[in-house]
Amino acid sequence: MNFHSQYLELEIFMDIGPSPSFPMERKVHIQISGRQIIQTKLRKSCSCTTKRLKNVVMDFFPVLRWLPKYHCREYIWGDVMSGVVIGIILVPQAIAYSLLAGLKPIYSLYTSFFANIIYFLMGTSRHVSVGIFSLLSLMVGQVVDRELLLAGAECGKDCYAIGVATALTFLAGFYQVLMGVFRLGFVSMYLSESVLDGFATGASLTILTAQVKYLIGIKIPRSQGHGILLTTWINIFRNISQANQCDVITSVVCIAVLVAAKELGDRYKQKLKIPLPTELVVIVVATLVSHYGKLNEVYASSVSGAIPTGFIPPQLPNFNMMHRVALDAVPLAIVGFAFTISLSEMFAKKYAYTVRANQEMFAIGFCNIIPSFFHCFATSAALAKTLVKSSTGCQTQVSSVISAVVVLLVLLFLAPLFYSLQKCVLACIIIVSLRGALRKFRDVPQRYHMNKVDTLVWCVTVFSSALISTEMGLLIGVLFSMLCIVVRTQRPRTALLGQIQSTAFYEDDWEYESLCPVPNAKIFRFEAPLYYANKDFFLKSLYRMTGLDPTLEAAKRKKNEKKQKEHLKEGNRGTIVKGSDQADTALHLVPKQVDFQTIIIDCSSVTFLDTAGIITLKEILKDYNELKITVLLACCNPSVIDSLKRGDYFGKDCKKMHELLFYSIHGAVQFARDRKLLADELSPFPVALTVFPLPSLSLGLDAPSIHE
Repeated sequence: MNFHSQYLELEIFMDIGPSPSFPMERKVHIQISGRQIIQTKLRKSCSCTTKRLKNVVMDFFPVLRWLPKYHCREYIWGDVMSGVVIGIILVPQAIAYSLLAGLKPIYSLYTSFFANIIYFLMGTSRHVSVGIFSLLSLMVGQVVDRELLLAGAECGKDCYAIGVATALTFLAGFYQVLMGVFRLGFVSMYLSESVLDGFATGASLTILTAQVKYLIGIKIPRSQGHGILLTTWINIFRNISQANQCDVITSVVCIAVLVAAKELGDRYKQKLKIPLPTELVVIVVATLVSHYGKLNEVYASSVSGAIPTGFIPPQLPNFNMMHRVALDAVPLAIVGFAFTISLSEMFAKKYAYTVRANQEMFAIGFCNIIPSFFHCFATSAALAKTLVKSSTGCQTQVSSVISAVVVLLVLLFLAPLFYSLQKCVLACIIIVSLRGALRKFRDVPQRYHMNKVDTLVWCVTVFSSALISTEMGLLIGVLFSMLCIVVRTQRPRTALLGQIQSTAFYEDDWEYESLCPVPNAKIFRFEAPLYYANKDFFLKSLYRMTGLDPTLEAAKRKKNEKKQKEHLKEGNRGTIVKGSDQADTALHLVPKQVDFQTIIIDCSSVTFLDTAGIITLKEILKDYNELKITVLLACCNPSVIDSLKRGDYFGKDCKKMHELLFYSIHGAVQFARDRKLLADELSPFPVALTVFPLPSLSLGLDAPSIHE
């Protein structure tokens, strides 16, 4: 029989093309030692030329690259418009978010001003709006309240509070710069979209809870430690009888106006070129009503109080405080960077330009370090303001300078006008701004339909952030997300494959109809890396799907052989056995019928092997070979092949590599089929119960082995 011509006919029939007639040779890669790499990088980084110095400065301040190329006629209108709009939005939000941070409104205005200027100089994104972010303000406020409770006021409550906030902000920025120096931006990769969304949503519930006391005008202490959401609500219901009716009425009116304006803005956003400055209008009207109605004097409504104009002289952060807030600054730094880089990359992709993640880390780091000397607290990019910025025609970060100018005007001239502004109005602005995050609950069914595991991660992060604490919620979310990945690789999907008719392709027999079974072979697919945590599941799945556990089968055969020998001895001694008993004994001694002679393992989804994985494959090869069953590997990537080589899977000098490893499943099937045909031709007797060992011969066939 001419196997070569037969295989060519099969190739023509299946239209798979002829198998390659040349050996596939691996490239020889020059190994460079770690010492040489370090020396090369040091030599390159330490070289000082005029050109290199210029590039370093321009890379550190990207504004020097794009500002000289600024197209004034094309960009200026969009930048001015978006800058003014963002500035108008920033002022009321900055004043409102001071409630979250537990600080005076003037410090929020300082933060908005300096953050915009510094990101203009150092940022690589054209559209990101950096400033006060509600989530970071909440995290800062929790630390400030804790330290005030523990230490009391050393130079007045407000002075001590801003000292804690600036120390925390300095450390967060320092951590971010260190992450940039050591290129640790990959840390943000562990904050998946589900974790970040869940963290923001859970923190939004905490923010909402923290503002309720301002809405109804009651005075309760800010809760500390774990479970602050539940503790706060308990305190609210205990003191609900003390609610200020003026604040309650004002809150209802302001929320109704703000929500109605937001809904109208969302419905007609295509027709509106700029968003409605609803927050500013509400603040102006509420301030006028409060001032002329004397709500503070008549109804004891809580107001913002005096907001000074101008700048306070710079001051060093409180370094004596830093050891107490060092741990709190870690999640602050990670969250701030994660939101900034994710927004930067999202808008860079949308508008077809690139951002540098490492430079973004430096930019947001210095947006925290430098302002901490000017009585500011932590900042990052914010989604809502960035969306508004892009929708109003922003082209470059010149818009950030315009926003800073608007904030500066308020700082220098308009700040005292907000003296009579009620705190409940600020709380209303904060609560309405949480609409986007709270609406995530409506997307849970769709999210669940899309991916159940991601939905579970989101839910765990939401409830741990809300019910335990924001920092613990972030940590729990990350750990649970990683645990889900481990579990999914521990119990991955497995399948037996069948052949698609008249093709050289194979698919899951459970999922597809009309697949052809491969005679005398089982094709097993394992859709995960093979490592120590899932090796037992791999073995159990393989044994279950093939219907044969080689260890148990070998033990049974040894036991049967022993019984057969004993039976023969008894027969030689003349033992009389009745006919039925003899038949039962003979049937019991027959080995289990095996309907396959080859197991092909599809390794296309096996991304890597560890030591336990290599040992597992070697044990499988040995155990099945003892039962005269051949084990072949197909579709291994180069790193898996290298691991197998290092583990001596192919024997000494890889002599058996061409018999055990194949580039495709079809190549392995053809190789097994040809060996079966050759074994049947060479054997004078048919194989009845077990498969006899096949000789390791170089057959000269065109089956696509690893060398073809």
